[in-house]
Amino acid sequence: MKTVSIAIMNIAVLLLVSCKKEVEKPKVIYNTTNDKSVAKVDSSQISIADLPIQMEGTQYLIHPVGDLRVYERGTKARYGSSSVIDLSFTISNLGDDEVTGYLQNLKFQKTDSDSIHTLTDKPALILTATYLKAIADKTKKQILVYTMYDLDTNRDGKLDTSDIKALYLSDISGEHFTKISANFEELIDWSLIESTNRLYYRTVEDTNKNGQFDKNDVVHYNYINLLDANWEARSYDPI
Repeated sequence: MKTVSIAIMNIAVLLLVSCKKEVEKPKVIYNTTNDKSVAKVDSSQISIADLPIQMEGTQYLIHPVGDLRVYERGTKARYGSSSVIDLSFTISNLGDDEVTGYLQNLKFQKTDSDSIHTLTDKPALILTATYLKAIADKTKKQILVYTMYDLDTNRDGKLDTSDIKALYLSDISGEHFTKISANFEELIDWSLIESTNRLYYRTVEDTNKNGQFDKNDVVHYNYINLLDANWEARSYDPI
């Protein structure tokens, strides 16, 4: 009986160690010869676009672009599986002035034109695109805020939620696409302060370079004056 108990204990320890290793998978793998790691485009992916949307009061259509996926045994899998149950042609959702999904790109089209242009020509995984309607109503400046993944920071050859989340801005036309969070700093959150026309946001930097974000790392506090032409990030210290 004692032998069985010891065996069970050993198995439990092994499982605990295995789970710990999985949790501690680094979000950043550093390479001193290359500050950026751009993911390769997967040629096996089949792209599809949702029908265009138009934010209230704007003159641009937004076309969300993403991967065609299928449902296999209750989970999502890429097109081409031998055990397909169902296909989903919807890749995005529209909420209050916000597009969400796991999008490869967004494409923009002026309502009086047939020309369509792309937000970015680099690999990306866009989670949200938020229209700052309150700023537009007050200042006539129409701005989109994006949370997304743009660098393969863990160097596994793909962009996914295991990488570092970044913050971007653009005009409603998709032009002036600008990264406002620093490379290799994880976006925590952002908030709009309408009275000052400022976008506040927090990031965390892996200052001890262990590949993880933990209590020993430094949180950075920044804001953007949305009426500035260059959207220059400015730091502040609330602590």
